[in-house]
Amino acid sequence: MNDVSGYKLPVANRRFLVLLVALVLPIASFSLAQGNLEIARQAIQDWQAGKYTVDPSQAVGKPAEEAVRILERSFAFAPPPRNLSVNLNEPQEELTPVGTIVKFPATVAGRGGDVRVTLREGEVTRIGFVPEGGLLPAWIKNPLSWVLFVAFSLGWLVALRGNNALARWWSEGWALVRKYRGLYMGMNIGLYGLFALGGLVAYANPQLVKLVQEIVRGSLEQIGIGGALGGGVLGLAIVIFYWNFVNGLILTTALPGLLLGIPALLFNAMRYFVLGFALSPVAFPLVNYLLHLPTIVIELQAYILATFGGMVLMLKTLRAEGYRAGLRALGLMVYLGAFFLLLGAWYESFSLLMLMRP
Repeated sequence: MNDVSGYKLPVANRRFLVLLVALVLPIASFSLAQGNLEIARQAIQDWQAGKYTVDPSQAVGKPAEEAVRILERSFAFAPPPRNLSVNLNEPQEELTPVGTIVKFPATVAGRGGDVRVTLREGEVTRIGFVPEGGLLPAWIKNPLSWVLFVAFSLGWLVALRGNNALARWWSEGWALVRKYRGLYMGMNIGLYGLFALGGLVAYANPQLVKLVQEIVRGSLEQIGIGGALGGGVLGLAIVIFYWNFVNGLILTTALPGLLLGIPALLFNAMRYFVLGFALSPVAFPLVNYLLHLPTIVIELQAYILATFGGMVLMLKTLRAEGYRAGLRALGLMVYLGAFFLLLGAWYESFSLLMLMRP
């Protein structure tokens, strides 16, 4: 047998091979891309025809593993919205950590957006309509808003060191916390405890955790959080603060808190357990979990403060101090909570884009 270990191709042959690879790779890549587009087109047609639809009630009575698969598929392929019109001729392909996403322009009852098909290794794993801009207001993506948000953040920090209304509200709010320190500590122990309990329960069924995360991922997509990633740390921070403040602090904590605090307490008890379950260490690399832990502690403290404010409102009302005095207490706690959300938004944005990037 001849020893060919030291054999080298002639220069002309090497150049030919390099040229051949340079010609073949783009063609192969183009063919693969075209394959994804065709798979996505056919998937949308099948989805609109109801071929992907799964009734979640089928999970009832099934073994846990099978039930989770059924529920996961029912969320990943939710029925198409009414009056959906899809343009299959102008697809856009995007590579993401969760797979290849093919977007097709679409409208629902006159509102623009796109239908997104997620593929992993040529298999369709999710289809859904995402409205243009999600559920976020248009102004939030304006760079001018980002500049104002920076000014707002710095201005608030500076104001707390002066002699003004913002500094006085800050001092008055923490004085109220000290006055009702027993209630405040109880709220912290109870709600953070429920978060920790949710994280521990998740270890019993990691598959269900993945299902909850899929639901959360779909919700974030509907909100439009993904589009904020293109704005960098600043663009993402303003989106996080806006969404947490409006929907987390005001709509689902402060407003229910107006009803003598109990509805806010019950809602946040459920919220903390579910969040603990969805964000359990069982579903994340330990380093990422530890990097995200400050976000969890800071942002959840904001909702604890507002919930605490609702309970103080109840106490002041029942003790004849009056509903108006209780309302002021709730307002002060919302003010403190908003500051925690501001800090949390900046850290979360930075950690997601800078510290936890793959």
